Amino acid sequence: MKKRTIILLRYTRQNWRMHNEMSNAKGLKGRETRQRLLRVAEREFALHGYHEAKISEIVKKADLTQPAFYLYFSSKEAIYEELVRQFRTGIIDLLESSRIEPGLQQREIAWRVAFVLERILGFLNDNRGLTQIGFIQHPEAEAIKKTIVDIVAGNLRSEQELGYFRKELDMEVVAHSLVGAIDRLTVTQLLTDRLSPKEVARQIVDLFLNGLQIAHAPE
Repeated sequence: MKKRTIILLRYTRQNWRMHNEMSNAKGLKGRETRQRLLRVAEREFALHGYHEAKISEIVKKADLTQPAFYLYFSSKEAIYEELVRQFRTGIIDLLESSRIEPGLQQREIAWRVAFVLERILGFLNDNRGLTQIGFIQHPEAEAIKKTIVDIVAGNLRSEQELGYFRKELDMEVVAHSLVGAIDRLTVTQLLTDRLSPKEVARQIVDLFLNGLQIAHAPE
């Protein structure tokens, strides 16, 4: 009788905990728990990659049960794809709001381009886990970069029409070059803490707007 009572108590406690977790999943606490799972998963995927990261480690570090995980995400792939979606949405929203406005003086263009680039690089730097997952690891990373190139090219064409950049330049080529520079400098300079977003932005602006050649005074 005593043994049956202990088993019943354990079963009741487990059911009560699951009931609480299911109830919490629907409210404010549920949203907070979901965000906690995403934060932990972001670190795990960024550090170990998709195949090596484990749901058991994610829930352990999030201080949750494994059944609770499935109240929020149907699988490891589902939470991984949510992180990729967050990266894609964040970078695209930023790029689409980064077109340089009309009415700038020529002397203001370099500063404005540097400001835009610093925001983009700041996003990549501040969201290192998402950057590692969506910009580097994911099988669709190249497709995401192609979308980024398309948006950047559209912005550059608009700015070219405003008279900010030379008319003979192919802005699709410029966009590929610029995104390629952002890609490599993110990996080699930002994520290694060698340079800050501001420093990388200044280097890119100096290269793209001023070039490599030493400026000579007119003869």
